Amino acid sequence: MLKEIRIAGFGGQGVILSAHIVGRAVSIHQGGYATMTQNYGPEARGGAASAALMVSDQPVLFPYVTHPDILVVLSQEAYTRYAPEMKSDGVLLVEEDLVRLENLPPQARVYGIPATRIAEELGKKMVLNVVMVGFFCAITKAVDREACLKAVSDSVPERFRKLNTEAFDRGFQFGEELLLKGPAKEEQTVGVGAVESDD
Repeated sequence: MLKEIRIAGFGGQGVILSAHIVGRAVSIHQGGYATMTQNYGPEARGGAASAALMVSDQPVLFPYVTHPDILVVLSQEAYTRYAPEMKSDGVLLVEEDLVRLENLPPQARVYGIPATRIAEELGKKMVLNVVMVGFFCAITKAVDREACLKAVSDSVPERFRKLNTEAFDRGFQFGEELLLKGPAKEEQTVGVGAVESDD
């Protein structure tokens, strides 16, 4: 099944590496197909950054994401820019400390995680992107967990593999626990569970 995925934030958050890991997991370790396109703002660090993925069990004929099934946002700017493009019943994953939800897409299922705080607890803020990849795997089930773990190991220097594996596991565990809590009401924080908007 074809899935359109966009991951967006700002330079320095590891947005492109996140997409690379997911695409690698699907295409190399899961036997599927993936394409990736990427965008940078005028500054590499601090400017806007986004990556778009098409993942499928069939060859991908058109590589450009138009209406994401899954949107992952790590900054307010990314949310404001890309949330209106989501499919109405899509899944929205947010870095809950950095994104304020406004004008939710109709019927969107929204899940939040304090990815930066979790990364800081692990001792390296730079692994927030891998925390988010683990969260993505747990919530969406779009990619197999073991395939993603192998892709993480393939994609980071050997000296950082243990740290990144821990970051992935923390994000995955947070996502699994969030799913068990079930849907949350809209006035609750996104970290409590899914938020369904009837706007």
